[in-house]
Amino acid sequence: MANMTLRDIAKALDLSVSTVSKALRDSYEIGGETKKRVVDYARANHYQPNRMAKSLKEGKSGSIGVVICSIDNSFVSRMLDGIDGACSAAGYDMIIMQSKESLFQEKSCLKQLEARGVEGVLISPSAETMNFEHLSALRDQGIPLVLFDRICDDFPSDQVGIDNHKGAFQATQHLIANGYRRIAMLNIDPGVHFASQRSNGYADALKANRIAYRKEYVRFCRCSDNEGLKDCVDESIRSLLELAEPPDALFTATDQLSTHSLSVMHQLGCRIPQDIALIGFSNTELAGMLTPPLSTVYQPAFEIGQRAAEKLIKLIRGKNLQDNFYETVRLPIRLDIRNSSSRTKNQAVV
Repeated sequence: MANMTLRDIAKALDLSVSTVSKALRDSYEIGGETKKRVVDYARANHYQPNRMAKSLKEGKSGSIGVVICSIDNSFVSRMLDGIDGACSAAGYDMIIMQSKESLFQEKSCLKQLEARGVEGVLISPSAETMNFEHLSALRDQGIPLVLFDRICDDFPSDQVGIDNHKGAFQATQHLIANGYRRIAMLNIDPGVHFASQRSNGYADALKANRIAYRKEYVRFCRCSDNEGLKDCVDESIRSLLELAEPPDALFTATDQLSTHSLSVMHQLGCRIPQDIALIGFSNTELAGMLTPPLSTVYQPAFEIGQRAAEKLIKLIRGKNLQDNFYETVRLPIRLDIRNSSSRTKNQAVV
């Protein structure tokens, strides 16, 4: 069966081809009721726009670039699901590229996306991205840009993420409320803004409860690849457990650090939470089925991706724009408390 055309939709709805085209582009010239009729009919009949013809006529590619650190974890996958849903609903394709936590690779990704003529860029900056001059340069060329997940107060831009400080504070506070006092933290490079915010949340929770911040309980993993990260987690946990006064609880600041830590503890024969309690940022759907079930700071990954894409599409279409005004959206997190951070009956509260 031949693909449905704009002319087919126009004939079926007794509208002009121009009206149908404008309705599908969400033009302000078309009323809401007419837009809904056209969009509903197009969806019901599986209308697919001719992207090549559209790009040639309008000078637009109909595509959005997405730069992520890596696709190999569940949190990123859920964000991409949210982005895909918003892009599909608005008629955009997405081109996904991976920085692999490398600033050099991130810059290369952006150059490739620019060469492909993307209409806008969604980016979760790499661990090596300490300044944002290359992103400012991209925006100065007229390409709309939205940061997602790894948001940064130091870079004026539209952004969508969470309150990283609050998530870390609440996780650490939960451990303290359960009677733990020797609380360690495992984080990535402190130069990364979101990681710094989580470190500050951990430190501020200790301070609020008059618990000393002990440098020997803090470890950082500066690794750009998954194998290197696993090795760093292994080394960090071993060194923590070998301290004269080892920690009785551990807060892990990223999804991968959390799951790797649980694995290493099992390999070392640590009983969780009897020997050491564990809570961390993680979005794995298996958290409740791990042994023991893992307490987590849950981030709304799908919604982060969806809201970021919706915001970028508004920027591309020139909606709700104000000169030199940028909005940062922080979506709420929640604590999912499970057995890994509980206080067992034979543990004395200090």
